[in-house]
Amino acid sequence: MKKNKSHIFIIILIISAIIFLLACSLIVFGKELMDDSYEIGVRLATVFVAFASFCSTTSFSYLVYLHNKSVNKANLDANMRAEMFRELQFASDNYSIIEFMDRMLIYEESPRYIEKYIHKQNIEFHMFDSTINVEDVLANPQNYRYLSLKIPFKVVEGKVVASIYFEQLKFERSGVSFIFVSGDTKSDTRAYLLYNENTKRQNVIVNLVVPGYSDFFFPDQINVFSKIKMNILITSLLGVEVRGVAELYFTNPEQKEGDGSNTYNITSSNFTLSSMPIISILRRKETNNN
Repeated sequence: MKKNKSHIFIIILIISAIIFLLACSLIVFGKELMDDSYEIGVRLATVFVAFASFCSTTSFSYLVYLHNKSVNKANLDANMRAEMFRELQFASDNYSIIEFMDRMLIYEESPRYIEKYIHKQNIEFHMFDSTINVEDVLANPQNYRYLSLKIPFKVVEGKVVASIYFEQLKFERSGVSFIFVSGDTKSDTRAYLLYNENTKRQNVIVNLVVPGYSDFFFPDQINVFSKIKMNILITSLLGVEVRGVAELYFTNPEQKEGDGSNTYNITSSNFTLSSMPIISILRRKETNNN
């Protein structure tokens, strides 16, 4: 903006200098062509009046131009601030905060979903042990084990939940951590949202992939964990998202269920925001599916 102003000012000075030189030239040539000094004086006065009129008009127009530019910039800034305020107000009124509750289940994933997603090179709904190579899982799926994590939740504040994405999962057991991450470094793992007609509760389900030799979970044993830490992204039905960290504390199962699953009674759950609510932009898996 400052460079444009300086360029325009230089142009005005150049034009003014040209007109001034022309005026001086007319005076010089006027003495040679006319003997009457009165006519020379009239011409001189006329030229300088025209020169002064041009300079004043040009300067006034330039000042009006600068004023309009300033007003336009101020209006644009005010409109941007108003739009930002409207977006912040909308986001602050339409976010979703959830709380995990009741009983968490870990069980072997259905072979039907393994065939549907892993065998077809689709890792949208799976999280992978941080020690394994995703490409090797897709190339040799028989060398890995597949589990599902199911946790009931309720909305404690805000609107209905539209989607939940997992960025990272961390299980702790006797000082040992099992970390699960998304298979795609550019996006998070999408979880299933399942409504239970019997309990009238919503459940979030995310699938886990572990090496065949991992001691993370054995369906014929009682698997003990001390805590689970989850980095998640929650998007409300109106498109407002919040990112945060949820921690679960629970009572470990005294016995495994008949289907090989372990049930954990959640005794405490807390959710901490890591970013303020913002209006979601179409991205991640939705844009890739188009």
